[in-house]
Amino acid sequence: MLTRAIIAVATTLTALSPGVAGAQQVLPRSALTASGGYALFVDELLIPHAVVGVGAEWLATPRIAVGPELLYMVGPGSDRDLFVLGVVRVGIRPFSARVAPFVTAGGGLMRHSSRFGGRAFSATEGAYVAGGGVRIAVTPRVSLAPEVTTGWEAHLRASVSVGIRLR
Repeated sequence: MLTRAIIAVATTLTALSPGVAGAQQVLPRSALTASGGYALFVDELLIPHAVVGVGAEWLATPRIAVGPELLYMVGPGSDRDLFVLGVVRVGIRPFSARVAPFVTAGGGLMRHSSRFGGRAFSATEGAYVAGGGVRIAVTPRVSLAPEVTTGWEAHLRASVSVGIRLR
């Protein structure tokens, strides 16, 4: 059993090493993203929020992209939410494909702020997201990615990201 684990780790490290990975395929290693969309938070009522975000991602393998994501959500009145997440997207097909469906998972922090009765209120708590979407190559360097996620603080988000590959 231990021998199988050592072989699996060695094989994975070898496959991810720059020399072997470069021989397999030239990957666009990084991208910057900007997104916009809409979220509904679940409380006694559904609370709508406009969503804008930025992020960066790096391809760890042809089907795994990882990176940070910053989302800012504007709700009614003074209701504001800031998500700082680490996100991993796993492609059903390689991300180099023209159309690449993917699943998303991420975790980090959410900072909520609002005003109640003239007093400012803010709180920070853990957050996670999970969902999926599809990345569509518009040009060799530009992609569009509609995505739907759910997460904690309890919400449902639909957004579209534009990605610009840096290399």
